[in-house]
Amino acid sequence: MQELPFTTIHGGAISLQCRSYDAASCREFSVCAQKLSLRELTTCTCSIWLAAYALFAYTENNAVLSGAIFVTLIGLLVYLHFVKIDQESLLVIASLGIQMTSYYASGKESTTFIEMNNVKDVVINEAIYMQKVIYYLCILIKDPVDPHGILEVVPVFQNSKPRLDCLVEVYKNCQEILDHRETSL
Repeated sequence: MQELPFTTIHGGAISLQCRSYDAASCREFSVCAQKLSLRELTTCTCSIWLAAYALFAYTENNAVLSGAIFVTLIGLLVYLHFVKIDQESLLVIASLGIQMTSYYASGKESTTFIEMNNVKDVVINEAIYMQKVIYYLCILIKDPVDPHGILEVVPVFQNSKPRLDCLVEVYKNCQEILDHRETSL
């Protein structure tokens, strides 16, 4: 296993872990984001509770404090279960397909699988995002009707948004596997 440090398009630190299960036909790429910061969590929670306490002191209504605690805890659970993704992985198996998995902070996993016979190519695409040009890795899905057409473009690593240097590393390895797939046919 090889682990390389990279950054996101926003400048945050991420790491790319590359695992080879069979040198020519199976590789896994995992982009790990920073874990939830206890300092940020504490600051946000304290800010909400201090504002609620100030409102309580003004209104002398206990429901304000209870509501603030309840809203903070529910908000944290929703954030951990549906928003905060700790790791995204891309598993490429030449004879089988491509599996994309997102691991949430709560432990929830979300997986998408694309059969290899539906994959036309893996490319690095560019987009304009907030007055910047960003790059993202995507999988091109073949159109079953038109052999030269593309049915869908599936972006990879949507949450972590790694910079181009990280994407190039993953792209080169994916192309090696795709080339191995074509030579074995």
